[in-house]
Amino acid sequence: MALILIGIGAMATSMGIPLDQQGRWGARFFPLAGSITLVVLGAAELRKTASASQMDPRHLPAIAGLLALAVVYVWLISAVGYLISTALAAPVALWIFGLRTPLGLGAATLLCPAAYHLVFFKLLGVFPPLGRYFDLLDVLGGY
Repeated sequence: MALILIGIGAMATSMGIPLDQQGRWGARFFPLAGSITLVVLGAAELRKTASASQMDPRHLPAIAGLLALAVVYVWLISAVGYLISTALAAPVALWIFGLRTPLGLGAATLLCPAAYHLVFFKLLGVFPPLGRYFDLLDVLGGY
């Protein structure tokens, strides 16, 4: 159910992304596709769970943690930009999923923002979301 709700919220937020200079959906496409995927996956999981006898309550803290992380991550992007928020959120997400080695978490802190920045903002040409209070891209010169 959480996936469906997050997907619906993400779809509504994606529709608030302005059209590109030619009036096309441009920057909306990938967030909207991801949002729709979340709704579809949530519906599939809900259907699968309905046929199961009962959910294992041991997973509830991880689910709640990921939901809280998603909300904080979206707020952090608007406050301090994409790079810093991803560098903070990636190791937390991996820690929730069970990766606890300092080397792995440290690598996620550096590699996740760099890899996502390369794919989305350099190769696909999506404009990076800038932070309201501070943005590392300003310091790095827009790389």
